[in-house]
Amino acid sequence: MSPGPAGPTGPTGPGPGDTPIRVLVVEDDPVAADAHQLYVGRVPGFTVAGVAHSRVEAGRLLERTDIDLILLDLYLPDGHGLQLLRSLRAGGHHADVIAVTSARDLAVVREGVSLGVVQYVLKPFTFATLRDRLVRYAEFRAAAGEASGQEEVDRALGALRAPQPASLPKGLSAPTLSAVTRALRASAEGLTAAEAGAEVGISRITARRYLEHLVTNGRAQRSPQYGQVGRPELQYRWLPAGH
Repeated sequence: MSPGPAGPTGPTGPGPGDTPIRVLVVEDDPVAADAHQLYVGRVPGFTVAGVAHSRVEAGRLLERTDIDLILLDLYLPDGHGLQLLRSLRAGGHHADVIAVTSARDLAVVREGVSLGVVQYVLKPFTFATLRDRLVRYAEFRAAAGEASGQEEVDRALGALRAPQPASLPKGLSAPTLSAVTRALRASAEGLTAAEAGAEVGISRITARRYLEHLVTNGRAQRSPQYGQVGRPELQYRWLPAGH
């Protein structure tokens, strides 16, 4: 799917007369690749210059296409994303990289930083998460000239840092939210609040609060489940990235 031309971003990105930041999406899952392409196309000042589903395909695209930023999946069918990145650096390619991955190994994160990965976005994620990273990258990229001092250098580098995560609503805890999230993601058919509560070891009412929080934040959807006579029960299902 084509995202269409990117528009101006105002003060946080390229201006009306500036060239959009050209992005290469490297993702082996076609559905996820389409979603990432759509997401990028919705952020003014960015344009998708190519989509690759493998390390080899990405290398070929980079040989013939000018790219400013790579959205790089680290788990590719023909090699690790960092292998692609190492070969690019050896060949003189200097495109910046945002790793879009489920990899949580901090050793991999450190190696990626040394190879020029400027941001990590962990799957699954929402459009808002990627938009924030892209806008911050645009701010970092727009910084030019000589810094007047340490404060200005810190400000430029700080543009890449993600904000602190918003605090959870009162009465919700991060460990329990993680447990409910894992249970919901593991269930292909979805879970009711009672089932989620039994799985995690909390009450149905408490489980429903966490499930509703996931719905509010776009990570889950709810639908009525009609079974026995009586009031239908709500069924919750996890929403993968791209929905």
